[in-house]
Amino acid sequence: MKYEKWSPGYWCLKQYIKFADWLIHKKTIITGKEKIPDNKPIVFAPNHQNALSDPLAVLLYTRFQPVWLARADIFEKSKAVDTILKFMKIMPVYRLRDGKENLEKNEQTFANSIKVLEHNFAVALFPEAAHSAKRQMLLHKKAVPRIVFMAEEKTNNQLDIQIVPTGIYYSHYWKFNRTVIVNFGEPIPVKDFMKTHAENPNAAVIALKNKIYDAILPLTININSKKHYEDFEQIRGIYGCHFLNRQQIKSSALNLFHSDQRLVNSLDKLEATQPEVTQKLVEQANNYAQLLRKLKIRNWLVNKTGNHAGMILLNSSVLLAGLPLFLYGFIFNAIPYFLIDRVIRKKVKDKSFWSTFFLVAGIVLFPVIYLLELLAFAWFIPGFWLKIAFLVSLPFAGKIAFKWYILLRKTIGRCRVLRLKWFNRKSCHQLISEKEKLFDKLDKHLSI
Repeated sequence: MKYEKWSPGYWCLKQYIKFADWLIHKKTIITGKEKIPDNKPIVFAPNHQNALSDPLAVLLYTRFQPVWLARADIFEKSKAVDTILKFMKIMPVYRLRDGKENLEKNEQTFANSIKVLEHNFAVALFPEAAHSAKRQMLLHKKAVPRIVFMAEEKTNNQLDIQIVPTGIYYSHYWKFNRTVIVNFGEPIPVKDFMKTHAENPNAAVIALKNKIYDAILPLTININSKKHYEDFEQIRGIYGCHFLNRQQIKSSALNLFHSDQRLVNSLDKLEATQPEVTQKLVEQANNYAQLLRKLKIRNWLVNKTGNHAGMILLNSSVLLAGLPLFLYGFIFNAIPYFLIDRVIRKKVKDKSFWSTFFLVAGIVLFPVIYLLELLAFAWFIPGFWLKIAFLVSLPFAGKIAFKWYILLRKTIGRCRVLRLKWFNRKSCHQLISEKEKLFDKLDKHLSI
């Protein structure tokens, strides 16, 4: 298989993974897709936070079969692994740590990359060259500028390569049913830097590297603080929706993302200008969060005007009506789901890889289990088409079962709040008071 050729096998796999991705995620939002140039060689340059999930966020929702440049140490494990990686259009990039004698192997990778670009296809690599598992972009390496300059030089500046800065955001890094936002930014024409490159190659590399960094930054959430990173993440989770409401903007996942960008920027500025105030706010937020954990209450439920009794009755009716669907989905999906969940949580120490292993294990194990379940119940289901309908229904039933479970969790939370109001008014008043004091101080110090 040639990297620069369109692959029907890759296309088929992509459709299957895209379906699996839809099952796993609550919502996927793509913005700026219209900015991706047509009939030009493209280099996607996304931020890197979540292992395999990041490449999928780019390739599943564009028309391209991008060729990814990945670290060389995942190659040469076995011929089978190398064949799979090549089928998935992944090429190795050798670094000094891989051995100085291996650096010359990059020539073949660069030659293949140039062929891809010459055919107006897409190459993709991460400017950070590592994933952070944080909403905190790492310093960029020089790989992207060096590769595009080399490609332009070898073709006498005829390619007109466009670098597409890409920001990827996850509402959570590994939890099932999360929201993913992929923002494509304005393309950066490499030709704008070629004059500088001819005069001073190193200066051009640094200038383009900085340009890519600055272009990705507004496309994602970036918490600058090292000292208070976890604290600001906690404040964002507690106060984010209220901060959005202060701006009188319609509540949506995308609007919350943009609001959270402003929120973390305000927190970073506050830390830079008023560190003592920031420290007190952080301590107050930690005390409130500790009280929430002690009482086993979620922040969104702490609302003195909330009609929890009415919502409990409504939710209970929906739960009762949906119970048969939940049982159907749970029975036929529980074994692979809990098996994968338990093994990965136990064996994989780095949480940033959990979503990757969940996906890979899921796309392999779930179809096998589904086929075994079909064989086990085939005698009970009359007719060929009803058997097919049973098989097709299983993944959808699993997603419905999970949504039923989420509603159950929310209803239990509302019951817990109602019990607190009725039987432990002192703790209830303390919780509401702590929230109001925290939000009043945040309102005072954080501008919208």
